[in-house]
Amino acid sequence: MRFFTCLTDDHNLWLVGLAAGLCLVGSIITFRLYRRLRAAEKGTRLAWAFMGAVATGATIWCTHFVAMIAYEPGTNISYEPVLTGVSLGVAIAGSALALWVASRTVRFSAEIGGVLFGLTVVAMHYTGMAAFATDAVIHWSTAYVAASVVGAVLFGGFAFNRARRAGQVLPVALMVLGIVALHFTGMAAMTVIPLAPMSGDLAADPANVIMAFAVSAVGLMMLGTGVASHALDMQSRLQAKARLDHLIEGSVDGMVVAQDGLILAANAAFADLAGVAHDALVGEPLSRWLSHTADLTIGGLTQSKLAEAGGAEIPVEIAVRRDGGHAVETDLMIYAVRDLRMRLAQERRIAHLARNDGLTGLPNRSSFLEWLTRQTSDLNAPTKVALLAMDLDRFKEVNDVHGHAAGDQLLIQIAERMRACLRHDEFVARLGGDEFVAVMPIRHRDDALDLVARLRDAVTEPVILDHAEVACGLSTGIAIWPDDAHDPSALINDADLAMYRAKASLGTDVCFYEEEMDEAVRTRRRMAQQMREALDQGQFSLNWQLQAAVDTGDITGYEVLLRWIQPDGTFISPADFIPLAEENGLILPIGEWVLRTACAEAAKWAEPHKIAVNLSPVQLGHVDLPRLVHQVLVETGLSPSRLELEITETAMITDMERTTHVLRQLKLLGVSIAMDDFGTGYSSLSTLRAFPFDKIKLDRSFMSELDGGPQSAAIIRAVLALGESLEIPVLAEGVETLEQLTFLRDQGCDEVQGYLLGRPQKTAEGHIQQAARVLWDGAPPLEDAA
Repeated sequence: MRFFTCLTDDHNLWLVGLAAGLCLVGSIITFRLYRRLRAAEKGTRLAWAFMGAVATGATIWCTHFVAMIAYEPGTNISYEPVLTGVSLGVAIAGSALALWVASRTVRFSAEIGGVLFGLTVVAMHYTGMAAFATDAVIHWSTAYVAASVVGAVLFGGFAFNRARRAGQVLPVALMVLGIVALHFTGMAAMTVIPLAPMSGDLAADPANVIMAFAVSAVGLMMLGTGVASHALDMQSRLQAKARLDHLIEGSVDGMVVAQDGLILAANAAFADLAGVAHDALVGEPLSRWLSHTADLTIGGLTQSKLAEAGGAEIPVEIAVRRDGGHAVETDLMIYAVRDLRMRLAQERRIAHLARNDGLTGLPNRSSFLEWLTRQTSDLNAPTKVALLAMDLDRFKEVNDVHGHAAGDQLLIQIAERMRACLRHDEFVARLGGDEFVAVMPIRHRDDALDLVARLRDAVTEPVILDHAEVACGLSTGIAIWPDDAHDPSALINDADLAMYRAKASLGTDVCFYEEEMDEAVRTRRRMAQQMREALDQGQFSLNWQLQAAVDTGDITGYEVLLRWIQPDGTFISPADFIPLAEENGLILPIGEWVLRTACAEAAKWAEPHKIAVNLSPVQLGHVDLPRLVHQVLVETGLSPSRLELEITETAMITDMERTTHVLRQLKLLGVSIAMDDFGTGYSSLSTLRAFPFDKIKLDRSFMSELDGGPQSAAIIRAVLALGESLEIPVLAEGVETLEQLTFLRDQGCDEVQGYLLGRPQKTAEGHIQQAARVLWDGAPPLEDAA
């Protein structure tokens, strides 16, 4: 009972209550500063440790000395100033060490810090008691002293242990009990036996007055430090919360701030994503919406699922950041949650566009190649694969007449019909423009015709577009794997060849691949390559065919003829290689070589005969033709009046306005323009009216048919009459007999050329003129005379 009698009989209970109040306030502030110290950044830990040490040490010291002032042993007492100050220093230094150790993250650091705190209280108390001075005999009880030490250590360790794991009430209560228990147990351990009666008023003792002011000053410092630290902490937290609120609310992504798995703050975007009210999020476990948060990588991006309030799972992307030291258990975790539904939808759309046609929605070339490769990967498969290459007929007419928008609508409807007529193992794709392909497994060659028939019905059925009914045809080429080719690329090439054959055919719109098609293509490609080599290696040569006046037999000029004799002596007809050269563009360099070589050779002749050079429609459509002709004439020195350029009617009607403009530029150079192959075109009379030609060349086909009936003779008379009325000289090609020459002379023809005058020769010399003249006397042709 000594503890209770000491408290009730030997102390002023009012001052004891004041000491307890100071201890309670100081303990609250101590643990607030302790928590702030644990969460403090590295650069501010010393400042928070200093404020915590001052507040804690002052709490211990003030509690002790206010309680000492409240002690009434029945004799005069005083306190030695040096030891009193030392006791304050012990309290502050020991508190600093205890708080610093307890804030570490190593195991049992909180308990060790609590033990240090208890020892600090003990050291401060008995240092302060050593400053106790009185005229009395003091007897100490070892048992009570030991109990005070054990109680302080146990309560201190337990208080700091609970401060890390529990709320604020229990740690504060344990700290108050530890300080109070130490003081009053320690006071109970002391028995004071006065040697002289108490004299005077204890309150009037100057030393006690000074001590009271000193204790009050320390108490004010403690409260001031506590209030200041509390204000700084609140201001810092408010600023951080405002900054955090501004940050998370300004983000379009869902933002969540959590601590120990509980949501401290969240923005409206996350609330909308979770499908709950914003206020309902705070305090709730984050795992209610986001599972496996412990598996998230800090600083990285992780795709996961968010559980919506309605039970649906939303694909999200989560970024996690730790706000604080990486090893602090109370760090704030910031989660950025991004809704992936729109992005995934866009990715699906991009993937769809990458594999499907943007207009019709059918698979595109990439998907087709993947499908075909997969279907033809197993050479031991029990079934074959039919590849259908398809091209729409008359689709260009729809674009030209109704516009490209109508053409697009037509393609969309045709694609929908194609897709609707397919079976589960069939595949159709659009490669571009009006080109489609289809793939199907077959057992027999003719099985592919069933799909062709269904696709033909889908394509040829009329389509209504803006009150206009349009329809297309379908040309289809079929190649069979592995019969026609083992490689997908070769199979595609074979199907294309068959499709072009079907498109060119008048009797059928379906054509199976045949090996002869491939051989013809290879021949054309080989010839094209040989033409390039012939041009580079000088294998081309020129021949000259004589042109003479009908009435006198005088030479009027020479037509330039291109010849190609390969190194092995093989002669390739111009009818074979000229169309191919026009297709691949080689006609431009070849035509330039013919023009330049012919002009250069003719410029060296002794007689100023004219030369006639044929122009391809491709050359005539080139914008630089007038400049090229002018350059060649200047370089070779040939007079423009000696050059005659021959064009066909077909070249004229392709683009009448453009061609006429080019011809007028050539005429301004002084060059003559002749219409070649007259009578075989589509609009000869309109062509003659469009441009003033210098000569008309009657096609050789009329000469070969002159003996076959009266029609050719009538046409020749009509052409000669037309030329006479238009004042345009007429030259007849293909004259090979004296009878033909006699007929032309009788009908008033101006000039002739043909084998009757001699075959084309590599040179144009004077003996040709002599031979030409004797023809009018009935002599044999030139080569026979020679």
